[in-house]
Amino acid sequence: MKQKPTWLLGLVGILLVVIVPLWVLWPKPNAPKDDPWANLPEHAPHVDHSAIIQGPFETGQDVTKTCLSCHPDAADDYMHTSHWTWDSEKAFNIPGHDEPVHLGKMHSFNNFCIGTQGNQRVCMTCHTGYGWTEEAPADLHNPDNIDCLVCHADPALYGRGPYGDPAEGVDLVAAAKSVRNPTRDNCLKCHAYGGGGDNVKHGDISSALYHPSPDLDVHMGRYDFQCTDCHRTDDHHIKGKLINLNYTVEPDEQVQCTDCHSNAPHQDERLNEHVQSVACQACHVPEVAEVVPTKIYWDWSTAGQDRPENHFHYLKIKGSFVYEKNLIPTYAWFNGNESERYVEGDPINENGITYINKPAGSIDDPTAKIFPFKIHRTMQPYDKVYGYLLAPLTAGKDGFWTNFDWDQAFRLAEPHTHLKYSGEYGFTQTWMYWPLTHMVKPKEQALQCADCHGPDGRLDWQALGYPGDPMEWGGRFDNNQ
Repeated sequence: MKQKPTWLLGLVGILLVVIVPLWVLWPKPNAPKDDPWANLPEHAPHVDHSAIIQGPFETGQDVTKTCLSCHPDAADDYMHTSHWTWDSEKAFNIPGHDEPVHLGKMHSFNNFCIGTQGNQRVCMTCHTGYGWTEEAPADLHNPDNIDCLVCHADPALYGRGPYGDPAEGVDLVAAAKSVRNPTRDNCLKCHAYGGGGDNVKHGDISSALYHPSPDLDVHMGRYDFQCTDCHRTDDHHIKGKLINLNYTVEPDEQVQCTDCHSNAPHQDERLNEHVQSVACQACHVPEVAEVVPTKIYWDWSTAGQDRPENHFHYLKIKGSFVYEKNLIPTYAWFNGNESERYVEGDPINENGITYINKPAGSIDDPTAKIFPFKIHRTMQPYDKVYGYLLAPLTAGKDGFWTNFDWDQAFRLAEPHTHLKYSGEYGFTQTWMYWPLTHMVKPKEQALQCADCHGPDGRLDWQALGYPGDPMEWGGRFDNNQ
């Protein structure tokens, strides 16, 4: 038998050494491209405090002093967070203003309960501090005023009453012994009830997330995620900033799907191409408020009237409402920042809508993606002479919720808002955008092609800057072309 040349055997050997490993390691068409589980944060187990805490405690501040005796650096860390200051960490250069402007709950207007100024009795039940009174703000430089329990105690054992003080009847020793890492229960106590009720404000954050089904939120329902799995925390600074409290947000300040997932997470490359121009939430949050309806319209002008009351239609202290269940989002280009922001004292748009905030981005912005929003529309008070929005005293002493007197409520608010009131008021239309990022559905429930494309598609292509449905005119679904 004729022997094969040694060079041929050597070549075959080389090819086997090179090609086989490449074939094994080369990504297969259907192979997963990322491992999100590898990117989840690790939470250190919390020390059981039941044998450490002794008491007795007369006040919430007494509990805090005990906490700080073992955690002396926690106060300084926490007092620099927006949860404590209710103020943006920096000032923003906002068009129409000569000086940089700070934003935050402490002094910004919204189109729900409008403003916190002077309304400490109710608003500060969700501020994470003690020491608020009717007459004066809390001393935010005093570390003893930090409420450690609101984030760390078992909510079944701890609650807050007027001005943010511990609710009447709370056993502070039992609450302090229960402290642990924060859970959804802690976060939802405030964030699910912002704006005056369950799911009133956000649309995608409600009491349904305490124990959600996998179909409502895949992360929390199927895998029991806690809020801090995505809103990661470093020295009490919690990642994730809303545009309604910040004019601009750096990408590393915001929670991103790519904190765990890759930029090309799909096995189908057609879907990965969409990721260039479509936010993950646009397909994976197809609707919100499936369990608890959310408020989409609020008419303050009807408040104070003697009508039949119903939480979802009319309350004398607040006016008329429209709620919606199974809310289909509104879609807009969004680059993570704002293009418009109302600052107290700004003139209203007398000929149309005054935007409290508006997402920045367009089809020509390479950093923007199509994103889902809830829009909250309101008729809220303004000064007819000065032409700016007014924030009435509502929950404060002799405020509107007590006397149902708009004129008195505006006069009482003057020393708190520092906005002059002319004596003439009216009501004007405002809009506020709320990004939808929770209630992420399992992939099987994500939007399909026909949900956006075709005659029954949910996207308004012309409003987004396209001449029409890209599937019909052959354009590429990419704002970077």
